[in-house]
Amino acid sequence: MTEDQGPTGPIVVVTGAGSGIGKVVARAFLGAGYRVAVTGRRRERLDEAIDGAAGAAEALVVPADVGDPDSVDGLFAAVRERWGRVDVLFNNAGTFGPAATPDEIPVDLWLDTVRTNLTGAFLCARAAFATMRAQSPQGGRIINNGSISAQVPRPWSAAYTSTKHGVTGLTKSLSLDGRPFGIACGQIDIGNAATDMTAGFSAGARQADGSTAAEATFDVAHVADAVLYMAGLPLEANVQFLTIAARTMPYIGRG
Repeated sequence: MTEDQGPTGPIVVVTGAGSGIGKVVARAFLGAGYRVAVTGRRRERLDEAIDGAAGAAEALVVPADVGDPDSVDGLFAAVRERWGRVDVLFNNAGTFGPAATPDEIPVDLWLDTVRTNLTGAFLCARAAFATMRAQSPQGGRIINNGSISAQVPRPWSAAYTSTKHGVTGLTKSLSLDGRPFGIACGQIDIGNAATDMTAGFSAGARQADGSTAAEATFDVAHVADAVLYMAGLPLEANVQFLTIAARTMPYIGRG
């Protein structure tokens, strides 16, 4: 790769790239020479997220709503128009949703959480799968952002936890259904990476016994390293599930 040519590496789509894990992972992909399409709801957040990153001038910024089928189809059409294919999808967009006991969760907030976290993940995977199946050479890789909550819940997280368990089912189905087409799918389950979403954990987070306790976090750059490792494997290999968490966070037994 030479400076005047710009990035010539694989093409990756990063959803939820305007902040948090998505932002850090998108910048890591750019730094590693990938051709990166970043998406989220707000263009200004996307522009700010990649500002100053290596290769940012060559990035494709496409605002989209992952919960809207037409918006997702437009996103992937823009990527195909620009680069002709999709090699990697980092299916990252998500929201924590309402924090309440199940009987106190408003139905509209439940539906909003499902729309973003599960339907959005499916719609992006669906569009990526179709592109990867049709392109030549055929194949690609989908990396879903699960969560520790894809394995065990936090208190007051029925909506989030349910959607993340759903993402695990989606990951397994994509892995199976992608086999004939050279499409791999894996999932990264992240616990307490230091982002805006976990900013309050050091002050105290609700525990299973009803108490509030400070929780450790870890540098989100390690998440980016892990995603880059998963994405960089040849298609004959796959990391099916990878869990990365702060060493002392409540996880094993949620204690």
